[in-house]
Amino acid sequence: MSARPIAAQYEQGQRQVFCGLAGIVWLHRKIQDAFFLVVGSRTCAHLLQSAAGVMIFAEPRFATAVLGDRDLAGLADCNEELDRVVTELLARRPDIGTLFLVASCPSEVIKLDLDNAAERLSRDQQGRVRVLAYSGSGLDTTFTQGEDTCLTALVPELPEAPVDSESLLVLGTLPDVVEDQFRRLFEALGIPSLYFLPPRRGSELPPVGPGSRLLAAQPFVGSTAAALVDRGATLLQAPYPFGIEGTRAWFEAAADAFGISAARVEEVTTPAAARAARGLERYRTALAGKRISFLPDSQLEIPLARFLQRECGMELVEVGVPYLDRRMMGAELDWLPADVRLTEGQDLERQLDRLRDDRPDLTVCGLGLANPLEAEGLTTKWSIELVFSPIHGFDQAADLAELFVRPLNRRERLAF
Repeated sequence: MSARPIAAQYEQGQRQVFCGLAGIVWLHRKIQDAFFLVVGSRTCAHLLQSAAGVMIFAEPRFATAVLGDRDLAGLADCNEELDRVVTELLARRPDIGTLFLVASCPSEVIKLDLDNAAERLSRDQQGRVRVLAYSGSGLDTTFTQGEDTCLTALVPELPEAPVDSESLLVLGTLPDVVEDQFRRLFEALGIPSLYFLPPRRGSELPPVGPGSRLLAAQPFVGSTAAALVDRGATLLQAPYPFGIEGTRAWFEAAADAFGISAARVEEVTTPAAARAARGLERYRTALAGKRISFLPDSQLEIPLARFLQRECGMELVEVGVPYLDRRMMGAELDWLPADVRLTEGQDLERQLDRLRDDRPDLTVCGLGLANPLEAEGLTTKWSIELVFSPIHGFDQAADLAELFVRPLNRRERLAF
């Protein structure tokens, strides 16, 4: 562990970020009775269609209400047009249980009040459909904050937990296969009552109250965590469940909150941890001793850096994060080397200058930087792939390591 608190160097300047609307790509798959209506431009529509890779014949659970020139110029009543679009959508898709109105850069620039629109439309629906609003704008955020703002909008809708009840609430979107794995382990530990936010259906929102223990599965849900704490929940301090070490500590934090013994945790998690260790072994040799830099993009940088350094033997050159929420990252920071170069925010040109001087074996960065850096002879890994892939938990530890081995193997094969 670190002998002293790690100091982060704050940078401010030009940034390279991906749009917060990207969160819809995994949220619409998770919440199966929800629909995400982006109020934005044709660029927003193209982004979502490209990011989700949806075929033209598919019936996705997202769409874009395109703002035209008259809307942007203030010559049309945007609220009247929005009401018409929503009415047509709900008539066509009666299966929608929760409708999210998602603000974008264009709708925020013209100051379209989607919160009031959501309240108005909810009243019109008379309880048949829940209508909520949140911002997916990429003006001053990183792309994973789209999930945080969405889940924060859900918090006021959560039912009040019964008095004197105790439960564990796991916060952050997880692939269904990972959620099922975690559920089996929590139940084997004897956790009295278990919920996940977001749930698989918007009609099954978990209760929250003073007896709720909150365990974050993703590091970018700080605003939602704060809103849940305001509802009475207690936030558990734990590393994130990446790799063997982080996953075991994550389960230990939950068990300790419910008075479950360390011996029971060891008994329940040892078989899965042993499988993970065998799977990791084949990739550790390829990663050990390699130097890696993280450019700020997804907020996964710190826990992934910890996993790669402590469990795979990689050397951390620089770990950059879009913003540093020490309440959400405290346990992870304790496990980073005290002398790591940790940067918060971004001054893109200065960071690229350092990267060119460092010449790490692998650079984790956003889509917009990967190809230019590859052209300069640097090996890169897309950070967004790490958000889309199942990488949490014991059974995914080897898969997580393999994601970093692949670009190194590609570079070796292309070398001539």
